[in-house]
Amino acid sequence: MIDRALCIGINAYGNGSDLAGCVNDAQEWAVLLSQRGAQGVQLFDGDATRWNILAAMTTLVRQLGRGQTGVITYSGHGTWVPDEDGDESDHRDEALCPVDLWDNGVITDDELFEVFTSRVYGSRLVFISDSCHSGTVNRFASPLRPTGRRVRFLPPAAFLDGARLDRARALPAVRAGRSRTSALTLAGCRDDEFSYDASFDGRANGAFTRVALDELDGLPQEASYADWRRAISWKLPSQDYPQTPQLQGTASQKRWPVL
Repeated sequence: MIDRALCIGINAYGNGSDLAGCVNDAQEWAVLLSQRGAQGVQLFDGDATRWNILAAMTTLVRQLGRGQTGVITYSGHGTWVPDEDGDESDHRDEALCPVDLWDNGVITDDELFEVFTSRVYGSRLVFISDSCHSGTVNRFASPLRPTGRRVRFLPPAAFLDGARLDRARALPAVRAGRSRTSALTLAGCRDDEFSYDASFDGRANGAFTRVALDELDGLPQEASYADWRRAISWKLPSQDYPQTPQLQGTASQKRWPVL
């Protein structure tokens, strides 16, 4: 049983950075979560501003009571920015890209941490992110036969300038790490990988979202998030989509009943 849901999908970034499958992802998550009892909010394209996303996340988290579960899904560009407070070993903050990032900036993992930790003790929060630098197995499945693909990553040079851009360019190559979040997080790839915007049977979707939804259908009723992650790992990474979905959280969170 899911009590509250927030589904975010952004295709229309402009500046040559548009995506194709993110709104479809968010709509499909919204339908699924509604079927499982959630009261939902959806933010697509122009509505998915930095302020609106943070406000909607904060509202969802504060509305959760003890014993209740909330799910937040995000499909869109991901990125990283230089760490400002020294809490990241790789000197980067992973970040989500709202539609107005060109004017108002990104949403960092530090900001998500502050929102997610404001929830009531005993409530459950799940964050599903289909974006680059959102969070390892070495198995490669057979091709998923795409008709097109694009990475869901915006390089820092696309929106940073001045001293912050100089700092970003001086950092060493990205390596795998852990996002700073208190929610159970199911992410489309490791921090040093890309999540792919693709097409399946003529419909645009994120490769991770498509596989995650398809594998969810085949899980037994008592399945956990660890079981779901394991099922996804049979399809990703693949020859077409070299991305390794991640499940980050405590041991007890990973044993929660899936959705």
